Amino acid sequence: MHDAPHIREVVLSGGGIPLSGLLAEPPDGLPPRALVVAVHGGGMRAGYFHGLAHPGQSLLELGARLGLAVLAVDRPGYGLSAARLPEGQTLAEQSVTLRAAIEGFAASYAPGAGIFILAHSYGGKLALSVAAGPQGLDLLGLDISGCGHRYAADAGGMAQTTGRGMWKLNWGVLSLYPPDSFRRSRSLVAPVPPRESAEARTWPERFPAIAARVRVPVRFTFAEHEHWWLRDDAAIATLTTSLGSARVVVDHLPRAGHNISLGWAARSYHLRALAFLEECLMEREPTLPDGSAGQLQDEVLTRH
Repeated sequence: MHDAPHIREVVLSGGGIPLSGLLAEPPDGLPPRALVVAVHGGGMRAGYFHGLAHPGQSLLELGARLGLAVLAVDRPGYGLSAARLPEGQTLAEQSVTLRAAIEGFAASYAPGAGIFILAHSYGGKLALSVAAGPQGLDLLGLDISGCGHRYAADAGGMAQTTGRGMWKLNWGVLSLYPPDSFRRSRSLVAPVPPRESAEARTWPERFPAIAARVRVPVRFTFAEHEHWWLRDDAAIATLTTSLGSARVVVDHLPRAGHNISLGWAARSYHLRALAFLEECLMEREPTLPDGSAGQLQDEVLTRH
């Protein structure tokens, strides 16, 4: 019987700014195969990825059981850093802070084969910005849910997390979530910092320049009941061709709302995202030198 994954609170240093978070590690003291950095969206906190309203919902638990370390970080302006940054930070500033925090953590914690960023909503913007930054961060790839490049709704409403009309945008159909989700999510909800919400409208104009500098594989997921983003064929085509990545994948998740990781579809999404990580890991594995494939085949036939 394997031990349950160990999940603990951690504090990272993002260039001197303390960032709180949760760290899940593989059971039995095994070294992680890779490090997953989970980045939450606007108005949420790191616990978004550790949903407990239904068994199997937590990304942290699933990833650890699959031999990965999963680090869910409270973005700048949330959690421990909220007192230090009452106005929050712009996207560019958050990118610098988060990158410093990841680099510092990886320097003292062996990240295995590399770092994979799994991000939701505004966190997806931040993940793309981090990947578009200077070389040096050993990124395997990105998996982004609930984030596109052109809004289908008024971005000015992103500062609100509740209220009339916001439930449909942030959650979708309420039956898509386990009954205890909304009571448990109260501790996960946090105010959107002013500087973050103030620049939300500028994302469609800023996206092309950021996307062009992203080189790692990227996977986007849109929930069936996603209402924040345009996701028609034309929008998806522009989204994918804007990236400088050699590989861009787009998935559509049935029976899911915007807050995918808190819904019934959470486990399905997390398994798909971590399967994409496995594909990114395969791309890192050394290929057989010329002629060795035939030699390997001969050895197998000889043994059998």
